[in-house]
Amino acid sequence: MTNITSLCVYCGSKMPADEDFKKAAHNLGLQLGQNDITLVYGGGHVGLMGITADATLEANGKVIGIIPEHLHEIEVSHEDLTELYVVDSMHTRKQMMFEKSDAFVVLPGGLGTLDETFEMITWRQLKLHDKPIILVNYKDYWKPFMDLVHHMIKAGFVEAGALNYFTVVESLDDVLPAIKSSPDAKIDADIRKM
Repeated sequence: MTNITSLCVYCGSKMPADEDFKKAAHNLGLQLGQNDITLVYGGGHVGLMGITADATLEANGKVIGIIPEHLHEIEVSHEDLTELYVVDSMHTRKQMMFEKSDAFVVLPGGLGTLDETFEMITWRQLKLHDKPIILVNYKDYWKPFMDLVHHMIKAGFVEAGALNYFTVVESLDDVLPAIKSSPDAKIDADIRKM
């Protein structure tokens, strides 16, 4: 695929117990800044979200945060971003994150991260987009997710081809190469259809 200019990162808004997850988020943020790739994320200053944004800024990168009004105070919006959008709803947030991103990377996170990930995968299934989606299975965090997808395929509710809607990598160093080796987008995504 042609070089991307912006990357949406889905990750936890809480601090994990495992320090290695914090290091992974920091590492990804540094990679984005060093490669002149704009980070698009949920706009918070807390958890892995805040770590990724701070590291991108530390590496002189650009960061676009998008946060709904009702989370503006709960997630403590990051006020030092290149751009911060406070929007009216979660739906608007996810739509704007999609519009501003060339690809998606999923770090460890909670229910919100899972929701955003499944939505992007579902949109690919519905042929609404074909932007790359990369799950970082750091320390086997997403193994239960993969087990669930395989379970749904085995049960007949999901076609085996669904495994092609996203790519799983084990290391942060594999994220950008995985995106760059993805095919060029063929679907001209029209967000109005979504």
